[in-house]
Amino acid sequence: MLKRSLPFLFCLLAFAPAVVAKNPPAWLSAAAKRQAPQYARDVPAVVLHSESRVVLESNGRLVTTENYAVRLLNREGRSFAVAQAYYLTSAGRVRDIEAWSIRPNGSSRFYDKKTIIDIIADRNDVYNEGRLKIIDASREVDAEHVFGYTIVSEDTPLFYQDIHRFQGRLPVLVSRYALTLPQGWQATSTTFNHPQVEPQVSGTTYTWELNDLKPIPPEPMSPSLVNLAPRIAVNYAPADPSAAVNRAFADWLDVSRWASGLYDPQVVITPEIIAKAKELTANAKTELEKIRAIGHFVQNLQYISIDIGVGHGNGYKPRPSNLVLSRGYGDCKDKANLMRALLKTLDIEAYPIAIYSGDPTYVKTEWASPRQFNHCIIAVRVSSETDAPTVIEHERLGRLLIFDATDTFTPVGDLPDYLQGSHGLIIAGEKGGLSQMPVTPPDVDLLERTIEATLDGAGQLVGTITERANGQTSTIFRREIRELSVADYRKAIEGWLTRGATGARLVDLSSKDIQDEAAFHLEIAFETPRYGQLMRDRLLVFKPVVVGRRNAVALTDSSRQNPVELEAMMMRESVVFTLPEGFEVDEIPDEVDMESEFGRYSTKFKVKEGKLHFERSYQLNRSLVPPDRYDEVRKFFARMLDAEQSAVVLMRR
Repeated sequence: MLKRSLPFLFCLLAFAPAVVAKNPPAWLSAAAKRQAPQYARDVPAVVLHSESRVVLESNGRLVTTENYAVRLLNREGRSFAVAQAYYLTSAGRVRDIEAWSIRPNGSSRFYDKKTIIDIIADRNDVYNEGRLKIIDASREVDAEHVFGYTIVSEDTPLFYQDIHRFQGRLPVLVSRYALTLPQGWQATSTTFNHPQVEPQVSGTTYTWELNDLKPIPPEPMSPSLVNLAPRIAVNYAPADPSAAVNRAFADWLDVSRWASGLYDPQVVITPEIIAKAKELTANAKTELEKIRAIGHFVQNLQYISIDIGVGHGNGYKPRPSNLVLSRGYGDCKDKANLMRALLKTLDIEAYPIAIYSGDPTYVKTEWASPRQFNHCIIAVRVSSETDAPTVIEHERLGRLLIFDATDTFTPVGDLPDYLQGSHGLIIAGEKGGLSQMPVTPPDVDLLERTIEATLDGAGQLVGTITERANGQTSTIFRREIRELSVADYRKAIEGWLTRGATGARLVDLSSKDIQDEAAFHLEIAFETPRYGQLMRDRLLVFKPVVVGRRNAVALTDSSRQNPVELEAMMMRESVVFTLPEGFEVDEIPDEVDMESEFGRYSTKFKVKEGKLHFERSYQLNRSLVPPDRYDEVRKFFARMLDAEQSAVVLMRR
C-alpha cells in the first residue's frame, strides 16, 4: 500500500506552489523614493516612514499595525536594519512580521517567517512574559539600502492610555500615530519635548503627525533621549465613565486609589513577620535605628524578578509580604512591601512609592498614569526625633523618610542621586498622590581629601592620601570595592593615581565602610619616582594637583544642540608638600576663584616653614544649562582644567 501511494505523493510535491517572495508593499516603495536632506557624516541613517495605526476593537483588543522604513546612510547604519516586535505571552501575540530590503538599483529581498527569531525580552530576569520576535538584516545590507518592515500585533490594554515616540536619535521624514476607537469613545493627548501636537480627527480616528524631524546627536552630559525626542501621551475612554473604572485616571489621586487596592492587601502580618522584626531591632534604641536595621535586612535580600500575569496587572502588584520573607527574594515592589509589613509590627507606618529609576525628570506631572513608573521605593512616617536629609514634609501624611529598599549601596537616610528630585506616586489611598522626592544639599555628598607628601631634590614624591566620602559620593566608593576583586580594586586605585601622577606606585591601601552614616574612608600610601622634573640641576617643577577628579568632564565640542545636565557634587582638598632641602619656591600658579549659578571652583597657595600648602575646592549644583549658555559652561571647566595643569617652580638656593 505504501508503494502505491508514492507516485501520488511525488505528484503533490512536484506541483506544490513554491514560496513566493513578496514585493515591497506600496507604502514602502513610495517611502524608498523620498529624498532626504543632507546630514552630517556621523548620522548613520534616516527614517523615511514611521507609522503606527492602532485600532481598539469592540471586543476590547488593541490591534496595532506598524510600518517602518529606514535608509542607511553609511556602513554604521546597518545596525538599524532590524525589526523587533514585543509581546506578552499572557496577554498578546504578534499576528505577523515581515521585512524587506531594497538595494539602490531597485531590486529587493523579502524576509519571511524562516528568518524570525523569538527570544526573551529581558535576559536578566529569571522569568519574564515579555518576548521579542526579531528579523535581523544588519549583515545583509549596506549603505544606501532601504530596510522596511510591517508588524501586526494585538493585546488587551491594561489602561486606556498609550505613549508614542515620534523619533529616536535618527532624523525622521514622516512620523505618524493613528488611533481608531469604537463609536462613543474619545481621545485626548499631551505632548512632551515639542509644542503641542493636535490630532486630525476623522470620524473616530485620531491622527497625530510630525514631519522633517532633525537628528538628536548623543552629547556628553546631555539629558536622556526620552526627554529630548518628541512624544505624546494619549488618554482614551468611553463616554460612560463607569465603563472605564481602573483603566482611565482623572488625576494622581485616582492613580493612588487604584494602586492602593493592589498594594495594601499584600501587607500580610504573620508570626514569622513579627518575630523577624523583633529579631532585627533587638538592639535598636531609636526610631531611626529600627528603620535602619529593617532597611539593611530588606536591601540585602536577593533581588529576583519573576513577572507572571503582567498583562493582567500583576506587574504592578507585589507578592504577599510573608511569601517574600519565606522565599528570601523579591523585586523592588516586593522588598518595599516586606519592609512595610516589618515596620507595621513596630507601629511604624510606611507607604510604597512608584517612581521612575534612571532619570529624575522623566515623570511628567500633567499626565496621571502608572505607565510613567518602573521602580518602587518606600516612604516611612517618622516622628520629630528622626532627622535625615531625605525626610520630606507631606501635607496629609506628615514627616516621611524616603528610602530605596533595593539599592544596596545607599543606606537609610540617603537616596540614590538618580531618584533625587523625581516625582513619585505615594500610594496611600485618599491621602496619596504625586510628590517630589528630596534633593540632598551638596555638602551631604562632600568628598574631603587630605594629602601629605614629601618631595626630594631628585623629584621623587612620597605621600599619603586620605579620602572621606559622604552621601552619594560614598556609594561610588562602596560599589567599587564590593564589585571588584581585591586585585582589581588595587589596580583601579593605582590607575587613578597614575592618571594624575605618571609612574605612581601604590604602596599601601586600607578602607573603612561606615554604611549607617553613609560614609566611606580610604587611606592610600604611594610613591612617584619622577613626579617633579629637575631642569639644569637648578629648577624643580611639579604640579600641586597630585590626583585628578574622579568624575571627569568632557566638553570639547565648540557648539551644542542639547542642554548640559550637571549633577551635584562637592569636594574639598588640602595638600601639604614638604619641600626638598636647598630649594625655595620661585613661582606659584595664580589663584583661581570662579563662581556661577551652576558651580564654583577655587585654589589657594601658602608657603610656610619649608612647606607648600595647597587648597582646592569644587562644587557643582544640580542644574540644566540651556544650549545658548554652553560656551559659559565649557569655559568654566576649561579654566578649571588649566588650573589643575599649572605647575609650581622651585629654585635651588
